[in-house]
Amino acid sequence: MGLAGGGDALTRTRIKFCGFTRPGDVRLAVELGIDAIGFVFAATSPRRLPVAQIDGMRAAVPPLVDVVALFMDASGSEVLDVVRALRPSLLQFHGRESDAFCRGFGLPFLKTLAMGPGAPDPSVEAKRYPSAAAFLLDGHAPGESGGRGQGFDWNTVPALNRPVFLAGGLNTGNVGEAIRTVRPFAVDVASGIESAPGIKDGARMQQFVEEVRRADRNAAS
Repeated sequence: MGLAGGGDALTRTRIKFCGFTRPGDVRLAVELGIDAIGFVFAATSPRRLPVAQIDGMRAAVPPLVDVVALFMDASGSEVLDVVRALRPSLLQFHGRESDAFCRGFGLPFLKTLAMGPGAPDPSVEAKRYPSAAAFLLDGHAPGESGGRGQGFDWNTVPALNRPVFLAGGLNTGNVGEAIRTVRPFAVDVASGIESAPGIKDGARMQQFVEEVRRADRNAAS
């Protein structure tokens, strides 16, 4: 499973579910075969995971499933505290962090590029992060943490010479079309599989995975 090792994006679209707050939701997601579990530590997010709950959430993730820690303009000490407690395999940065800051924790990182109205050219922004393992394209305005279910025009996705994680308004009804249009390395969803912020819906999680697999099968046929 896992994202850190890379792979052929045209063979299988990887799946990252983000914004977990309950261990039971994590266990169900893992049973459904997703590749990565995302935990949010952005101060303004309704899905923010308190540091006191990290141990219980981390224990719900088995080996061979990536753990991703999401930050937005956190201090270095805040990131280090989470890294020590959570032991993530990937970091994800949503703010104005520099490339040097992002790579300074000894872990591969995803850099989010805003794709909403007023966002800078993602091709230009990507050049500021030569150390990024991948870029996550999310439908939100600059300075927002994402996870708001805002979509964007998939036809505006540029070639970035790096794996692309597609996010922003994905749900069970549109993820298949998104995959057919963009052919991303991975899809990333939070609000599209929830009944409330941080509360995952088991039926929506299962249907989302099924729609991704269906899109992959259709692309291969």
